[in-house]
Amino acid sequence: MTKDDVLHAINRVQDPLTGGTIQPEHRVRDLKINGNQVSFKLIVPGLQADAKPALIQSCEMAIRDVFAEAEVHIHLLSEARPGDTSQALPHVKHIIAVASGKGGVGKSTVSVNLALSLKQQGLRVGLIDADLYGPSIPTMLGLKGQRPKVQDVYGKPRLMPIEAFGMPTMSIGSIVEPEQAVVLRGPRLAGIIKQFFLDVVWPELDVMIVDLPPGTGDIQLTLVQTVPITGAVLVTTPQQVALDDAVKAMNMFLLPNVNVPILGVVENMSWFTPLDMPDRRYKLFGKGGGKKLARMAKSVLLGQVPLVQGIGESSDGGIPPSVDPKHPAAGYYSDIAKSTLRQLALRLEARPPTQPVQVN
Repeated sequence: MTKDDVLHAINRVQDPLTGGTIQPEHRVRDLKINGNQVSFKLIVPGLQADAKPALIQSCEMAIRDVFAEAEVHIHLLSEARPGDTSQALPHVKHIIAVASGKGGVGKSTVSVNLALSLKQQGLRVGLIDADLYGPSIPTMLGLKGQRPKVQDVYGKPRLMPIEAFGMPTMSIGSIVEPEQAVVLRGPRLAGIIKQFFLDVVWPELDVMIVDLPPGTGDIQLTLVQTVPITGAVLVTTPQQVALDDAVKAMNMFLLPNVNVPILGVVENMSWFTPLDMPDRRYKLFGKGGGKKLARMAKSVLLGQVPLVQGIGESSDGGIPPSVDPKHPAAGYYSDIAKSTLRQLALRLEARPPTQPVQVN
């Protein structure tokens, strides 16, 4: 039996965090083989204590399938990987919140298309619909009627995310009936948001996009207390009334005890372009709101998206504009994704990782 034999055997073991394979090239340390004796350290960040015996047994059985006489000694370590700021989701590198001060500004549309555009840039991306009162992600991604499956992971039932266009997603809209009203108080809201992060079998991701509800309520507070938010993207329209509310959302993230940097601003519905007159621009909601908000946040305008009839039609049909290169709005979202990646790189270089908010 060689070290490669052992690593190949362990690679079949289920990861208690992601539900996928254990990926021993990242997790196994100090592997030694001496006759029948096999010993190594296994790094599993954030592992629940009740899952340890089952994980050890699974590794032992996998190795004995290759070499029946092996005597296996495993030491589990809960060491965080470089850059990890929390044990909550150690296999997700960056979490980006998409927020707005008021409803109706197209925040969910931006969230969906930003996520898919980042995926087209080669990143592993996931999407959480945290707007529990008005979940629209299933409709926009063509997931209406689909339900997440439940998988047993070392004795604990976990939800499996639903894939859309190769991207894992989770939304309460995929759990309740479409016409069912979500009537929940603060503690229940907080519990569901925590479940979406901690009780879902998320794969390893480069970026997780979180579509927040409008405002600065219980869901936003639960988010910043549960996981470290790398940065926030603010969505507004050019008009003053949207800007006034967006400032409130911005100031929540900039509170000293929250301290989430603003990656940038997306100005939605910047102008109206009729389908039969693609060169005409009618600024129905004024102008300058996005740039003004970006200056107030000491950040940048990531991009402007016009009010195009085809965006609403594509969203209602479950095929977002960003997955269709011929769509007139696809280029706008692609540019926003590239700008977001640039801002993310600058944020990682300039500031230490965000820490979850501690409640005393």
